[in-house]
Amino acid sequence: MEDLLYNIRQCNICDKHLPLGPRPTVSAHPDSKIIIIGQAPGTKVHASGIPWDDASGKQLRKWLNISNEDFYDETKFAIIPMGFCYPGKGKTGDLPPRPECAPEWHKQLLDKLPKVELVLLIGMYAQKYYLGKEAKKTLTETVANYKEYLPKFLPLPHPSPRNRFWLTKNPWFDVEVLPELKKRVSKFL
Repeated sequence: MEDLLYNIRQCNICDKHLPLGPRPTVSAHPDSKIIIIGQAPGTKVHASGIPWDDASGKQLRKWLNISNEDFYDETKFAIIPMGFCYPGKGKTGDLPPRPECAPEWHKQLLDKLPKVELVLLIGMYAQKYYLGKEAKKTLTETVANYKEYLPKFLPLPHPSPRNRFWLTKNPWFDVEVLPELKKRVSKFL
């Protein structure tokens, strides 16, 4: 695992497409119980090198009902984004994760994570990649039908502050999905 993480952190396969250059962000341990698969780091995470070290991460930890210490304990959580580096800014937010990362690195990582009990799929990119044809037409439909993907996968919206409108428009998420998420996370910790 250490060699693989080292190789990922040295990766530069898409560096010509990265406005801030490569700085792959990943965290994993062979004892990890839960994998968090998000989109790609933002500028704050790119600067710090710490996964989910921003407002979205703070909200995610609140959803999970866990401390920073538990969240960053690699024996509990593997943090594997769809794109390991900051992809750049688009018209309405960050660009999508670079498409090279997941096919290049994810299977190698997953093969070294034999104790995983739950995979949190955060956002449309992770859901489409991992659920394939089983994903619904929209993120909202996929998250609303989360029970279909259990016990292995639990699809979630992105916890970004920009998603306030989605969360307000879909109050069932707080009522149905978050209690299930907290229950499953506490079970494996």
